[in-house]
Amino acid sequence: MKIALGADERLAVVDHVKAWLEKNGHQVVWHGPEVGRTLPWPQVARRVAEQVAGGQAKEGILFCWTGTGVSLAANKVPGIRAALCADAETARGARLWNKANVLCMSLRRTTPAIAEEILERWFGTSYQSNPTDDACLKQIEELERKRLE
Repeated sequence: MKIALGADERLAVVDHVKAWLEKNGHQVVWHGPEVGRTLPWPQVARRVAEQVAGGQAKEGILFCWTGTGVSLAANKVPGIRAALCADAETARGARLWNKANVLCMSLRRTTPAIAEEILERWFGTSYQSNPTDDACLKQIEELERKRLE
């Protein structure tokens, strides 16, 4: 699967996630700075989100210091359902009930071991269509359309 990966800083956990993705057969497209440099988090989030929304990547993964900024920015792109996940169970729920397509994590709080747990649950869970969640996702789509008008 083609994954757009981005971060405003290239820290060890980011490289660990990139290596994990590649080891697990994913093609990774990096959107972020080289080691020792930074980029504005809204810029990185926009690049990843637009790749996912435009179909150039199947899913996205984003990091910033708290994970909050990139999740806020990514969710401004229509068609993106970015979820800030600090643990594997939250990642499972984001996929199962919210059909999340961009995973956001904190550079500050996510260790490589926790990142792997999150990734395993993220990729091991898929959306299960059901009347309640389908209706909620339609409401999200309506909000996006209304914002574009």
